[in-house]
Amino acid sequence: MSCAPPSREGPLVLEGQEGPKGPWAVCLDRRYSLAQRIHTKHCRVYSLGLGVEDKTLERSLARVGCEVHCFDPSLKQAHLQESDMWLHRLSVDWRDPNPAIPAQRQHGNTKKLATILNDFGHRQVDVLKVDMESAEWKILENLVLEGVLSSVGQLLLEVHLHWAGFEVGGDDPSVVRYWFSLLKELERAHFRLFRYHNDPAKPRLFLHRNFLNASSTYTLGWINNEWKT
Repeated sequence: MSCAPPSREGPLVLEGQEGPKGPWAVCLDRRYSLAQRIHTKHCRVYSLGLGVEDKTLERSLARVGCEVHCFDPSLKQAHLQESDMWLHRLSVDWRDPNPAIPAQRQHGNTKKLATILNDFGHRQVDVLKVDMESAEWKILENLVLEGVLSSVGQLLLEVHLHWAGFEVGGDDPSVVRYWFSLLKELERAHFRLFRYHNDPAKPRLFLHRNFLNASSTYTLGWINNEWKT
């Protein structure tokens, strides 16, 4: 799917780069709702990460008036407001904590995205950025199974192809079928790919973890075709 730029600058991209060449960008095509929601200051952004990812896109969206929530399990405080963004000590997972297991034995504070949306009283997220270091496939599966995708306008997803990902089992053909089935579910949920990016300086590995522990990543930008103005 093409994403027509609103001006010569093209889609919103990482600061300091010319044109949409960075790994993270949103579609500001005026056929879709994001540009209008930014204009009316009703834009909401969720950024799921592990505390090591670049936040330039989030800061750019916060500066133009979006309500930005970043989820980072490494924070010392439960909630913190910084540079026009809300930071939350939460790790988004594909399962909620088991109530039978004491909190101190569980891996930090983890919740499913549907649970967080309910807790925060948010019905929709204009931009969902997912940079979860190989947990993205199971998180995407949970979004599909729980019907959360209809609440998302644009999905920016970093995928890792050099191994199957956390808690994804089976031989290589089974893994590929699993990945493919999730991408097809995105299409069934009216999402269309408008952009992909990979770093040419990094190796292109496919289900192969080498001794250098090199990673092979692609950043995909998907837009919900139902979220039109």
